[in-house]
Amino acid sequence: MAEHKKGIVLVGHGGIPKNYPGDLVTKLKRLEGQRRAAGTPMSVEELELDTKIRTWPRTPETDPYQAGLEALAAHMKPLLNGALFAVAYNEFCGPTLQEAVEDLIKQGAQSITVVSTMFTPGGSHSEYEIPEEMEELRHKHPEVTLQYAWPFNLAKVSQMLMDHIDQFSERT
Repeated sequence: MAEHKKGIVLVGHGGIPKNYPGDLVTKLKRLEGQRRAAGTPMSVEELELDTKIRTWPRTPETDPYQAGLEALAAHMKPLLNGALFAVAYNEFCGPTLQEAVEDLIKQGAQSITVVSTMFTPGGSHSEYEIPEEMEELRHKHPEVTLQYAWPFNLAKVSQMLMDHIDQFSERT
């Protein structure tokens, strides 16, 4: 019997590279707002702008957010117990959640858990967009078990933050 392959996707917000043209960001956000208000699919123009920003060349200096998420991912990798792993971004950076999930499926993942770095309730990405994308992916890949590790246990998050604060308190 073949081993059941598991996958994990760490999804972060995504940042705008410091050297990316501001007028293109403004145009992208305007098109996104119009699409959401109208409830229509992404236009060709919006898709082109979204692809351009997500594939923009990055360095830790031009995109410190990406560098930070990659650093977190590097700390997670030794804890994966053999699970396949990918990083994804909600906006401005690639790969997308869909691309990351589909890459893990191509690698043989039969069940995938998605976890967000955005752990406070009320955020549009974590509460609405990611669940909507997960539902689309479930319909597209019914043979794969896809789960979203949400919402976070706020008591545990609070304890983690207090433990973190204690590290700083001990130094002063």
